[in-house]
Amino acid sequence: MSKNVSAKIGQGITPEQFIQGMTKNQDKFQEYYSQFEWPSQEDKEFFESLNDRDDLRCLILAADWCGDVVRNIPVVFRALENSGVPVEVMIKEEHEDLMDEFLTLGGKSIPVVIIADTGGYVLGQWGPRPAHIQEVMVQFKQVNPDRNSSTYEDNLAATRQEILRRYGEGTAYQAAVVRELRELLSTF
Repeated sequence: MSKNVSAKIGQGITPEQFIQGMTKNQDKFQEYYSQFEWPSQEDKEFFESLNDRDDLRCLILAADWCGDVVRNIPVVFRALENSGVPVEVMIKEEHEDLMDEFLTLGGKSIPVVIIADTGGYVLGQWGPRPAHIQEVMVQFKQVNPDRNSSTYEDNLAATRQEILRRYGEGTAYQAAVVRELRELLSTF
């Protein structure tokens, strides 16, 4: 059964309101936002070409305390800001019902970028991080199914270190976010 988010469209806040309302990590978020550069002119033109469509909506489950939101959502905002696609941010804690519909590996991972049509039917989703970075967490969950295991926390800490290593210094990871969003949007 396909998911429908029509009841949520119009209940979020704008990207600007999200940034202005941040009580944590605002400077880092704005730094990633301002450092954004298009990986290619083709990518830029692809996102601008979405202006020719009026059938897409984007809802983003996010919170300012989340490191993956701070790294990835500035890229999503920048990629979509000249696309004509309406973007709304849904603060995770204020939209737990929506969060429960978009679990990642059984958990409430954010961000989740939800692309829907004007009727609210979900066409696809992206998140919480680029695939080559997320695969570390997928692996961890497969190898460490028991949260009560004596090695769980140590293994999780090591996994988080590897995630940070894969993000790397600077903004090179942003190209992967743009590529994956473009691949997703190209399928509708």
